[in-house]
Amino acid sequence: MNTELTVLAWGCILALVHIFAAVRVKTRQYGTKWNVGARDEALAEPAPIVGRLARAQANFFETFPLYAAAALTVSTAHLTSRWTAIGAILWLVGRIIYLPLYAAGVPYVRTAVWAASLVGIVMVLRPALMAAFA
Repeated sequence: MNTELTVLAWGCILALVHIFAAVRVKTRQYGTKWNVGARDEALAEPAPIVGRLARAQANFFETFPLYAAAALTVSTAHLTSRWTAIGAILWLVGRIIYLPLYAAGVPYVRTAVWAASLVGIVMVLRPALMAAFA
């Protein structure tokens, strides 16, 4: 299996980490009864960490489909290369680093890491775009 698809599989694991991290802190605030219940009741204002992890999760799920589409496109079209592999790893490492930075509320660096992960997506997608215009 190529690097781009391996990274996609690890991205699925990272998606689960996002989900469980967000729900863990929310359950810690609102309790197990809330977690296993219908969640119909109005909730108190969330603690900052609850909001941060929810936003980090939402941000991940905004870019994960883009990476998945890029990885699947270059893999099925046999357009993978050393550069697409580097882009894939850049995306994954950036997304791994992004989560604790967002949870800690670190500005600027978090945005730079997000931008680096986006560059990774573009690196993976580039050969497909170049082939489309060739």
